[in-house]
Amino acid sequence: MPALEALLIIDMQRALLDPEPRPYEVEAVIERINALSARARAAGAPVIFVLHEREGTPLTRGSEGWQLQPGLRVESGDLRLHKTTPDSFNHTELQALLQQRGVQRLAICGYASEFCVDTTTRRAAALGYPVRLVADAHTTHDKPHADGAQIRAHHNATLSNITSFGPRIEAVPSAELRFEPA
Repeated sequence: MPALEALLIIDMQRALLDPEPRPYEVEAVIERINALSARARAAGAPVIFVLHEREGTPLTRGSEGWQLQPGLRVESGDLRLHKTTPDSFNHTELQALLQQRGVQRLAICGYASEFCVDTTTRRAAALGYPVRLVADAHTTHDKPHADGAQIRAHHNATLSNITSFGPRIEAVPSAELRFEPA
């Protein structure tokens, strides 16, 4: 029997994605996430949207900036999780939610490659979850030291070469990622 996999979509929120300049390939990333989430739902895999919140900022819970980017396709059965740190497991119900549903591995995508995507990927592996980092479905803004494309490529290469956690982290292009039926 294949391991149940959940799709974790991190911080794809208006305040992070909409202001100019926008993150690297953000429209293409949204379309890839929509295709991934459709495949996950069709296979019966949980789709979990993680929303970052910080009081007194554009990411205040319930504010316009805190909302998911409107181009994302969200279904009624999708789950939502709220976090306040780059680690989607830290001070959240994510671990309990995954255990309740029997999830044994994760596909991870979203924003920002070098912060919340990286931190959550490392934590998932440390907790024993094999991870498929969706290589072309995470993004970030250009930085003074590297542009968004370089940052994404760096994290795909770096994370997929970590072996010390035990569980494997693979960087997989979205078109190649399939979810086994639950």
